[in-house]
Amino acid sequence: MAKFREKPVVIDAIRWDGTNVTEVMDFMNWRNASHDDRQGLVIHTLEGSHSAMVGDMIIKGVAGEFYPCKPDIFAATYEVA
Repeated sequence: MAKFREKPVVIDAIRWDGTNVTEVMDFMNWRNASHDDRQGLVIHTLEGSHSAMVGDMIIKGVAGEFYPCKPDIFAATYEVA
């Protein structure tokens, strides 16, 4: 079995705080997401729809896709560029 390391890639991300709907939707260019009081923030990805919880980081991937990431995973994976 071979070992692999992630390539160093700089990504854009924003923290969902539960109140910054406009800021997050602007970050996502008002696409691939929806928000309402019942479901909260839902991000539509190629793998399906994912609910973002307060505190999650919303990441723009290398292909322009968006997805939520738990804060602990984000902190273990990324650092400020």
